[in-house]
Amino acid sequence: MDGIKIFDTTLRDGEQSPGATLNTEEKIQIALKLEKLGVDIIEAGFPIASPDDFTAVSEIGSKIECVVVCALSRALDKDIDAARDALKTAKRPRIHTFISSSDIHLEYQMKKTRAQVLDMAKRAVARAKSYVEDVEFSAMDASRSDIDFLCEIAEAAIAEGAGTINIPDTVGYMIPSEWGERIKQLVERIPRFKTDIILSVHCHNDLGLATANSIAAIENGASQVECTINGLGERAGNASLEEIVMALAVRQEYFKKQTNIVTKELYATSKMVASLTGIAVQRNKAIVGLNAFAHESGIHQDSILKKRETFEIMRAEDVGWESNVLVLGKHSGRHAMKKHLERIGFVMSDEEIEEFYKEFIQLADKKKEIFNEDILVLARKIKGIAHVEVNKLEKELCVKQSQL
Repeated sequence: MDGIKIFDTTLRDGEQSPGATLNTEEKIQIALKLEKLGVDIIEAGFPIASPDDFTAVSEIGSKIECVVVCALSRALDKDIDAARDALKTAKRPRIHTFISSSDIHLEYQMKKTRAQVLDMAKRAVARAKSYVEDVEFSAMDASRSDIDFLCEIAEAAIAEGAGTINIPDTVGYMIPSEWGERIKQLVERIPRFKTDIILSVHCHNDLGLATANSIAAIENGASQVECTINGLGERAGNASLEEIVMALAVRQEYFKKQTNIVTKELYATSKMVASLTGIAVQRNKAIVGLNAFAHESGIHQDSILKKRETFEIMRAEDVGWESNVLVLGKHSGRHAMKKHLERIGFVMSDEEIEEFYKEFIQLADKKKEIFNEDILVLARKIKGIAHVEVNKLEKELCVKQSQL
């Protein structure tokens, strides 16, 4: 089964999310967690960008034992030299150098010709290769670049010693079918992608298609994907590491690909990144969102209790959750309510369950979220365990509403 390398850029591209700035100590915490997660490459930062970025790359390099530590650089001598210096502590260093390849970038951003950019790419890769064995080259805005020039610059970088060629959808422009076709063309036109050169992709999420585009690239010959925890990154973010990894794991029979990721570490890693960056994960985010393994629909809950696979394609425990969750709300059924009541110590007859169900639904219609305290009050009332004011919860709700 073919292996897919996971290149994590949470500490570089992910940190570029507005409001997600991390200090060196926080970056080290995340890097150590990423090593435990099993990523193949950690892009630790952009050393020329700031003294803190330089220090973070150096500190991470000194602490990471097994994973490749990568530093980003533009195709400029000063950038590449800064990357070299920052990576002196790394046991497995990689310099990742990039330059734009699309005509729109060359005309308006760089104000250079294709010939000038091609020469800069060659010199950058050669300089990086003189410092470290492992060099990656990226053609920025590859998705909007002329395919002939893209092949030319990629082959030139390979000739100078780049072992990985990254093809980014820098602005999140591509549709999965056309992106897959572009990757397929590159593999067909550059034979070494089938032998000793790694073809990588780096997809942005401007149209919400970063994960889908990454998967399409894998299907068509990419052997490395660049991604971030929780999909962090510039603008709408990058391809989500957890989504790509679990798509390959859950549909392994289809893809016949595998990664080195320890999937049970996914949720814990997501929580750490969310906590340290201050950027919360949306509730309905795949794999790591609070609702990812939560069920409120009565039909779903009843089926889950009978056979988990009826409405879950993976186990919550496999990605680091303690278990799935049956959420009690106005869409819940009697079966789930009975099971939940038994778990908290209330065994009820069918008649009591029916009475509980009617009162619960009335309350759920009035409250946005039902808490365990609410359930306990209702359950005690039905069982007659203690005196509880009949309309206590409704009155509390009215008081809260009057204060709004």
